[in-house]
Amino acid sequence: MNSIKDNPILKREIMMDHYESPRNFQLIDDNSYRQIHVYSQSCQDDIKLQVLINNDIIEDIRFEGNACVIATASTSIMTELIKGCSIKQAKEIIENYFNMINQKEYGENILKEAVVFESVGRQVNRISCATLSWNGLKQLLNENEES
Repeated sequence: MNSIKDNPILKREIMMDHYESPRNFQLIDDNSYRQIHVYSQSCQDDIKLQVLINNDIIEDIRFEGNACVIATASTSIMTELIKGCSIKQAKEIIENYFNMINQKEYGENILKEAVVFESVGRQVNRISCATLSWNGLKQLLNENEES
C-alpha cells in the first residue's frame, strides 16, 4: 500500500480539504487560552493561534486568519495532531515535523496527514508557509513551561 506522501493527487486533495474546510478554525474569547499572532513578512500569511493547556495536556487548539493553502492546511492538520496530546507528545510531533521539512529522518506514523508537506523542504520559498504556525505553537509551549 502506498503512503500518502507517495501519492501526489491524494496529497493535493488533503491540502485542499484542510484549506477549504480548516479544522479548529475559530478563536474563543477565553483568557485561559494562550494566544500568539504569527505572520509572514514574505507572504500574506497572518494567523492567530490559541492553545488551552491543563495539567500538561493540550485540551484545545484553535486558529483564525488569512493564509495561503500551505499555511492554512498545515495549521489545520497541526491542530488535529496536537489536540489532546501531552506537551511532551506535542514536542515530539513538532520535532518530527521540522525534521521532515528539513529533509531529515522523521516518523511518518507520528505525523499522519502532515506528511503531505514532506516535499516542502525542497521548495525554499514555501518553508515559511509550512512552518509558520508550528513555530508559533513551539513558542507557546515554551512560554507555558516558563510560567
